[in-house]
Amino acid sequence: MASNPPAPEAPYAPAQPPTETFGYGGHRTDEGPWEEWNPTAESIRPARGKHRVAKQRGGGFARSSTVLGVGVIAAVSAGGMASANTGKAPVSISVPDLPNLADLPDLPGVGSLISDDKPAQEAAPALSSFGSEAAVDTKESVADAGEALRSRIMAQAESQQTQVEVKAAAAAAKAKADAVVKAEKEAEAKAAAAKKKAAEEAAAKVEAARLAELAKQYTLPTSSYTITSTFGQAGSLWSSGYHTGLDFAAPTGTLIKAVHTGAITEAGWAGAYGYRTILTLDDGTEIWFCHQSSISVSVGQKVATGDVIGRVGATGNVTGAHLHLEVHANGNAEGIDPAAWLRSKGLNP
Repeated sequence: MASNPPAPEAPYAPAQPPTETFGYGGHRTDEGPWEEWNPTAESIRPARGKHRVAKQRGGGFARSSTVLGVGVIAAVSAGGMASANTGKAPVSISVPDLPNLADLPDLPGVGSLISDDKPAQEAAPALSSFGSEAAVDTKESVADAGEALRSRIMAQAESQQTQVEVKAAAAAAKAKADAVVKAEKEAEAKAAAAKKKAAEEAAAKVEAARLAELAKQYTLPTSSYTITSTFGQAGSLWSSGYHTGLDFAAPTGTLIKAVHTGAITEAGWAGAYGYRTILTLDDGTEIWFCHQSSISVSVGQKVATGDVIGRVGATGNVTGAHLHLEVHANGNAEGIDPAAWLRSKGLNP
């Protein structure tokens, strides 16, 4: 950067007050006289490197106001020096009326820098109050956001609780309905069982009455007896390998009676059966009376229930005196259980 050349010397002249007003209040008696000052290369330290502009930091409004004031004073001083150096009469500089910067609301802190009543240090509270208001607004915003989140969480919790209550109510209603259906089914089952039992009891009564009437028509073949062998009993004593009748053990000579009304179709010796009498009933059922000691009827004779047809003996293939009774229904050669048949007629052997 080139240094400034020395300015030409001018004849000394005592400073005179300007004839025209300048600045804010006109000429002041406590100012001047001024002496000329010309900066030289020796008095000004040359700048090295690139020009740098200081970064603006906090309090930007106050610094800008200060720079503005310094710029105005420097411009006025430069005009005065230019007038002195040229030796010409000072030129009147007219500055338009500026508004009172202290009254400008958009520039906080500027009025306090140029005002005579307040120091510049009092400009800071305006920014502090602005920051405080911003902090308060931020806190209020955070509080509002927190309250909104809390409200949303509470609403979600209430919704979930409502859903749980609805499901519980539905489950309870379903359980109640199931219980009602189950109770109805149980009642129906009990009613059906009771009805069935009543029907069975009624049928049993009817059957008992029928058997009572039959018992009047049927009778056991002998008395004072003991059952010694039953139908179907297995053993080597019988040629077929099992017993084909019902044995009534009784003393020899015990009376044998017709169990029901019928006709004598056989009476005589029958080999292993000894003396045998066959009574054929009206429905075709044959009653065999075997091992008799004697026979009291003849073939073709009609007998009634309880008529004597012979006596207990031990003839044929026997081990002792007894009546061997067989029942052949519907022409069945092998026979059926005589005890079951007697029970069906109301008799208990």
